[in-house]
Amino acid sequence: MSSNGQHGNGTWSGDPTVSSHQIEISDRHENKPSLESISDNRQLNYSQLYLCAVVIGIFGGMTATIYYFVLESMMHGMWHTLPEIVKPYFPSWLGVSNYVWIATTIGGFFVGLALYFFGLPGEMAQVVDKIHNPGKIDIRQTPAMIVTSLIAISSGGSAGPEAPLVQVNGSLGSWLGEKLNLCKTSVRILTFCGMSAALGAFFGAPIGAALFALEIPHRRGLQYFEAIAPSIIAAIFSFAVFRLNTGITIGGFYHFEEVPALSPQNLLEGLVLGVIGAGFAVMFIIIFRLIGKLLKPLEHHPIVLATLGGLSIGLIAFAFPQTLFFSEAQIQTVIETGAGLGVGLLLAIAVAKMFAISFTLHSGFLGGFIFPLFFIGANVGYAVSLAVPQVHPTVGMVCLMAAINVAVTKTPVSTSIILSVLSGTAMLPVIVIASFVSFVLTSQITMIKTQRYRDLKEVDSSNLILEKVILVGEKQTIIPGLNKLKKLVSI
Repeated sequence: MSSNGQHGNGTWSGDPTVSSHQIEISDRHENKPSLESISDNRQLNYSQLYLCAVVIGIFGGMTATIYYFVLESMMHGMWHTLPEIVKPYFPSWLGVSNYVWIATTIGGFFVGLALYFFGLPGEMAQVVDKIHNPGKIDIRQTPAMIVTSLIAISSGGSAGPEAPLVQVNGSLGSWLGEKLNLCKTSVRILTFCGMSAALGAFFGAPIGAALFALEIPHRRGLQYFEAIAPSIIAAIFSFAVFRLNTGITIGGFYHFEEVPALSPQNLLEGLVLGVIGAGFAVMFIIIFRLIGKLLKPLEHHPIVLATLGGLSIGLIAFAFPQTLFFSEAQIQTVIETGAGLGVGLLLAIAVAKMFAISFTLHSGFLGGFIFPLFFIGANVGYAVSLAVPQVHPTVGMVCLMAAINVAVTKTPVSTSIILSVLSGTAMLPVIVIASFVSFVLTSQITMIKTQRYRDLKEVDSSNLILEKVILVGEKQTIIPGLNKLKKLVSI
């Protein structure tokens, strides 16, 4: 799933003061006799909203399950079955190890073909933009996203399935909202439910996954507060369906070395590691932008661009095999072998992964960058613990995983929760410190440019609340939407 913050037009200035003349009522509402007739579209009550969240969660979990099994089959065929078949045909002068860059290059060619015939279905930045306006994801892009992302991920690109699943399941929520003829805010909530369902299945941390879906549209923290409860419900049901169907265990995914009881020293370490993580995240963003400028002349030639991207990914993996794939499993390898790699090699792998992610995403390989960013953090964190033995390896790794991801995605709350669950540790206070230090230090630096404030000028007329107010002269009147405006302006 982006990672992966990007800004668009129409952002709110952030002025906390709103004068009466700034509140306008559109012409189409002027002659409406009652609030019930203000909008032709429906708004769901809480019971209906939660029911829709359950339905989206179940279907989202089933979608994630099917996607998972198809992806696993394709990756097994590409990297286990096929190498055994072609191994006898490799010439003596060309070692079998060269299969890596040959496979990624051929995979890139097929990614380019998919993009050429289906068109670019979009990536995380566009999803974020559409969440703000028009508040929904077009389901017509779903087939292209499924086909292209499966080819891209199974070809060894440094991007994971979270972004494709977010778009696929998010579009399911949007489609349901449109079929029910709901108002814009309700459609957006169901879209968030779909996104949360995707991440709930993928991360295995339903609350953290839902909050991640709600945080990522913004640079300054979660603002679509009305979607929190239904999004968590959808994530829980998707998580349960996915885990029941796949048999994947619940709980900590990685087996970190146990950390002694936390002390004030660990809190200070979290602060310092947050600073280090922010620095490495800025390095990644710079590399990402440079690779984007380098490949920009080829953006209208998808087959050439994707093939070149596949070759670049393969050559990087030929030198640093750890950088291949989206790194969900490779993080455990760092945990087990990091001590024997040394500081220099761990940092080299982290930098190489930055280039691999950049070539992956800029060449049309669709996917998310969350676990690749976690992988960079794991390598840097282990390197820090080797250079400074006072820092426990687990503390170094988890805090750097959080700090680097937060600096790029601007999701401090959800990232802290997700990593606390994935690591199976009681390090949440330290992770939170590292996350928010990195978040504050990189608040002016962004990678997803469509991340922005929610449009506070958008007041859904079907969600207005009547409030009685005593005016001067003790005359009682009713002002539509006063409570709603108070809540919006106070964000």
